[in-house]
Amino acid sequence: MTKHKLRKEAGPIGLLYASLGGMIGSGWLFGALHAAKLAGPLSIWSWVVGAVAVLLLALVYSELVTLMPKSGALVHLSHLSHGDLLGRIWGWILFLGYVSIAPVEVMAVLTYTNNYLPGLVQPQSGLLTDLGFVVAIISLALIVTLNLLAIRWVLWINSAVTWWKIAIPVLTIVVLLAYSYHPENLHAAPGHYEVSGIFTAVASAGVIFSFLGFRQAIDLAGETDNPARNIPLAVIGSVIIAAIIYIGLQYAFLLALNPADIGNDWRTLHFEGVSGPLAALSISVGATWWAIVLYGDAIASPTGTGFIYSTASSRITMAAGEMRTLPSSLAEVNGQGVPVRALIVTFLAGAIFFFPFPSWQKLVSYISSVTVLSYGLGPIVLLHLRRTLPGAPRPFRLGWAWLLAPLAFVISNWIILWTGFETANVLFGMIAVMFVAYTAYHYLFKGASRGPFGWGQIAWVFPYFAGLWLLLYFGPPILGGNGQLSFGMDMLLSGIFSLLIMALAVATGLPAEASSEYLVQLTTEGEEAAP
Repeated sequence: MTKHKLRKEAGPIGLLYASLGGMIGSGWLFGALHAAKLAGPLSIWSWVVGAVAVLLLALVYSELVTLMPKSGALVHLSHLSHGDLLGRIWGWILFLGYVSIAPVEVMAVLTYTNNYLPGLVQPQSGLLTDLGFVVAIISLALIVTLNLLAIRWVLWINSAVTWWKIAIPVLTIVVLLAYSYHPENLHAAPGHYEVSGIFTAVASAGVIFSFLGFRQAIDLAGETDNPARNIPLAVIGSVIIAAIIYIGLQYAFLLALNPADIGNDWRTLHFEGVSGPLAALSISVGATWWAIVLYGDAIASPTGTGFIYSTASSRITMAAGEMRTLPSSLAEVNGQGVPVRALIVTFLAGAIFFFPFPSWQKLVSYISSVTVLSYGLGPIVLLHLRRTLPGAPRPFRLGWAWLLAPLAFVISNWIILWTGFETANVLFGMIAVMFVAYTAYHYLFKGASRGPFGWGQIAWVFPYFAGLWLLLYFGPPILGGNGQLSFGMDMLLSGIFSLLIMALAVATGLPAEASSEYLVQLTTEGEEAAP
């Protein structure tokens, strides 16, 4: 299989819909309620903040990926700027972030399905039952199996599903506002939510999780014939379209609520059948017929997102195989241009996430944190390559990069802090275990084949992770800290800290010769269209 190449059959519309399909999944079905409970009517601003943050990252990656249009490019970028060791660390982070998405979407489908086919999810805990576990495994296997199709068919299926996925949220806005309109809700219970809830909702209510699908087009960069045009169009366009839909949904959710349901505290807002808040709200306003449509969409939207994330996950796994972060056999593709072994690993690793987790919301917080951490490297790579490879061809060149890239890095770190101390402990703990295991392997088992470890290029990583942990430990109680720092002071210090870390990281990357050699190798050995 190693002689076959990925096929360049992804056009601009297919890539745009790939990113939109990745964004409109289970997040819109649950996010409005969770955001309202955390931030009340200010939750509208949570979606604005999330959209701005992701758009900044999308702009950064539009330049980076067109500089190196290769499927699974996110894995290669860290190798390009800071060498193999950092590439391995970020490759692990990316892998964990990607393979967990499809299982989350399957869990969302089963959670909604349990309303009319009970026995899949435990009513009190929300965890899968034994039957639910079996059904989840089978569902994930079917989603991954569909990815054995050639990429043009994968994107065609996703584009068809995405039309539905866009139409239903838009019509939900119209239906809710037509049946129930209470503008006074925007001023309800003003003393029972905090401005800081805007930001915690971004990380823990599913807001940033809902926007992260823009990366689908990036992950398929090696499968389009005009990346300079198609990639920026797809990633930027998808974020803007999704932002309009999500902000409209939050507005409609807030105004359609019966003021009596809000009471005196947004934090107590709930519905009977909370597993489907928008459907429950539709029933409460008298649009029972639309609730039926929403329960049907609760199968289509998350399934479509899980499907396209399986596509992207296999490309990330394939790229990790190319870089030997994972076994090199995972980089092989078949005659249809499909990385079969990478798909198998995507399924096996994803199935692990069906083991009991506390809730959809907590798992979403973990995914948001690990994914934003992996994306936060992009602004560092961009500025480092601007310094070391100023003459490299950049079909898309980000204007004001000296301002926008640091801003993107600061906001990425803020989002990690907004997920809370508990989530950060899990995330940094997993990274530490993987790093210690690899270090032991490198020094104890590689023997004569052992090359330089690469300590110089990762010297900034240790103070970076330690600093974020300390900022959370001493941060406000709303983030799980001990309260030594107020929310505003914590954000100010983390912003200054982020800029210092960024300066250190940019200065300690690979020299120009090494980056240039690696870039030439990648671009000359890039995937070519199969005959």
